[in-house]
Amino acid sequence: MKNHTQTFNRNALYDALFKNTTRSFAFLVFILLAAIMASLIYGSRESIMEHGIAFLWTNEWDPVNNVYGALVPVVGTLLTSFIALLIAVPVSFGIAMYLTELAPVWLRRPIGTAIEMLAAIPSIIYGMWGLFVFVPLFQEYVQPHIISAFRGVPVLEQIFAGPPFGIGVFTAGLVLSIMIIPFITAVMRDVFELVPPMLKESAYGLGSTTWEVMWKVVLPFTKNGVIGGIMLGLGRALGETMAVTFVIGNSFNLPSSVFAPSNSIASALANEFNEAGGMQKSALLELGLILFLITTVVLAFSKLLLLRLSKNEGTSR
Repeated sequence: MKNHTQTFNRNALYDALFKNTTRSFAFLVFILLAAIMASLIYGSRESIMEHGIAFLWTNEWDPVNNVYGALVPVVGTLLTSFIALLIAVPVSFGIAMYLTELAPVWLRRPIGTAIEMLAAIPSIIYGMWGLFVFVPLFQEYVQPHIISAFRGVPVLEQIFAGPPFGIGVFTAGLVLSIMIIPFITAVMRDVFELVPPMLKESAYGLGSTTWEVMWKVVLPFTKNGVIGGIMLGLGRALGETMAVTFVIGNSFNLPSSVFAPSNSIASALANEFNEAGGMQKSALLELGLILFLITTVVLAFSKLLLLRLSKNEGTSR
């Protein structure tokens, strides 16, 4: 009886120790996030006090006169990420649909492996490929034809205007889309495979086409996972540094068209932080704080959207 009591007490001690250890690991995440945010706020305090809220809509970046603004990097970051999603989401959906519904069994594994290999390529390789391979081809063979095709078309003429530099916002968004396609595709493929076969077979038995099955059966069943995959790709696009730095042009000017060179927050940090000091360093840290807040807001919005979709789904049932 005594040995049994000792064993029970020892097991209870181990359970408490295990519970407290795992709880400390969980709280460590919040501590790290708070520490990162606190360090960014502390490092950017000089710029915050000097420029105030006007830092967000000032488009000048002049280290000589000590004038700094975040508008150009913020616009560049959001614009390249939007272009990347605009290209990557439909392509990823098509690949995932082909792999789960149309591809023969013997072809699914090689394509899946190729997608995983794309995800494993370092971002600097994408940047070098974009600069030395894609940019010259795009500048000579693609960009001039796009500019001439939309010349005279309202709105589109302004969007696709400008000399064919090759580098610019559109090129950065295109390279980003290639980088995030593997991540979005992998998530979509996995969630599409979770759909019960009976649902799809019932739809096919009623005469539905493959597109109708995907649009009316698979997507409603997996919408939460699909949105999560898209948000994963957006998070990768917002914070990408080296690939964008190679091809965006690194110009502190608001882009007059998608073909114009510009800058992003991550690129500005990569290019200038090593040699920065004083107010410039503080302004760069404030840019980092803005990027941190943007990614936090995007993540919070995606969580709220998923929660709302889950509630609507539960209500409809």
